[in-house]
Amino acid sequence: MIFLLGIGNFAMHRAVLESGHPLLGQVPWFVHLLGGRVTFVTEFFLLLSALLLAATGWPWLMWVYLGYSSLNGIGAWLVLSGRV
Repeated sequence: MIFLLGIGNFAMHRAVLESGHPLLGQVPWFVHLLGGRVTFVTEFFLLLSALLLAATGWPWLMWVYLGYSSLNGIGAWLVLSGRV
């Protein structure tokens, strides 16, 4: 479940970065390093941490990652629909 949510998070992240939204011009300089790929590395480490912790006996972490993914989805929807 966490892996599938991670795929969704990466897809939403990419869609927001490629949207060309004016809000992206206001983020700190380090977000733009390597074309925004630094933020993909952060997303990867969040997913990897969640997978490893869930595999080592923290199954409730799936609910935490689900909440994180839900917030990502709401944020992506707000940006992509032009509501922000």
